[in-house]
Amino acid sequence: MPIASPEAYAEMLDRAKAGRYAYPAINVTSSQTLNAALKGFADAESDGIIQVSTGGAEYLSGPSVKDMVTGAVAFAAYAHEVAKKYPVNIALHTDHCPKDKLDKFVRPLMAISQERVKAGQEPLFQSHMWDGSAVPVAENLEIAEQLLTEAAKGKIVLEIEVGVVGGEEDGVENAINDKLYTTVEDGLAMVDALGLGEKGRYMAALTFGNVHGVYKPGNVKLRPEVLKQIQDAVGAKYGKDKPLSLVFHGGSGSLLSEIREALDYGVVKMNIDTDTQYTFTRPVADHMFRNYDGVLKVDGEVGNKKMYDPRVWGKAAEAGMAARVVEACEHLRSTGTTMK
Repeated sequence: MPIASPEAYAEMLDRAKAGRYAYPAINVTSSQTLNAALKGFADAESDGIIQVSTGGAEYLSGPSVKDMVTGAVAFAAYAHEVAKKYPVNIALHTDHCPKDKLDKFVRPLMAISQERVKAGQEPLFQSHMWDGSAVPVAENLEIAEQLLTEAAKGKIVLEIEVGVVGGEEDGVENAINDKLYTTVEDGLAMVDALGLGEKGRYMAALTFGNVHGVYKPGNVKLRPEVLKQIQDAVGAKYGKDKPLSLVFHGGSGSLLSEIREALDYGVVKMNIDTDTQYTFTRPVADHMFRNYDGVLKVDGEVGNKKMYDPRVWGKAAEAGMAARVVEACEHLRSTGTTMK
């Protein structure tokens, strides 16, 4: 199937919320990790979201270029082509973009999609994230409202973050404290500014103790009930049941019971990066340790080309990551839900 159209993406998100499941949103940094994610979704018979961060996009552009837009466009072009061969719907997304990178990343990419839509084509990316967690809520929502207008012109879904995710990702670090919990007042202010779809479609990453990085299960103090409180408050004010489409960030170290509870409260997208990074790299380390005398030209020998051929250890890496994507689909209840 081709990359999901705006209509197909909207249906994916609606089906997820109604069915109380979510799509894994897998961060990728290369063609290999993209292929691993695609295989994982296909094996799970789940539609899904594949995303690239500002750092990932810069990396994709090449070490001597280091241009986020170039890398993102190249990634999207490759993904649009190879995804046609897989029997699932895939949406492309850009991950966390802070204020100082909007003009170098999200806004140019939105402009590209707007031009594509004007020409009768589909947008390049199906959604973009504005990360306003580092600025005051009022400013966050003011910028979000401006971006939502631009996103709607390109048939793009906007993702915003209201609250703070702890830990570190792509150089942005936040302390682990009470600011990790979005308030009901902030949720109501968000809807007052952005509406409930009439100004354009958006997803909200409301925080309930989320932390980026590596943590053992149980070490992250999540409070999924925060999501229910905000959904209930917004629903009561506007006369709608579970009106918000929510996003779960910083899921590493979360208990499965907490993840499933968040799904019940309207989470339709869960970001997964740390765990898939590990499951991609772990088989490579295993290969290198087990075959060091073939990978390396030890003591003046010639090594073994079959051992240092990047395709050999690369296939193992992709298989490891694909298996973790399958597991993520199982955790998020999206297995077998593809719209194919």
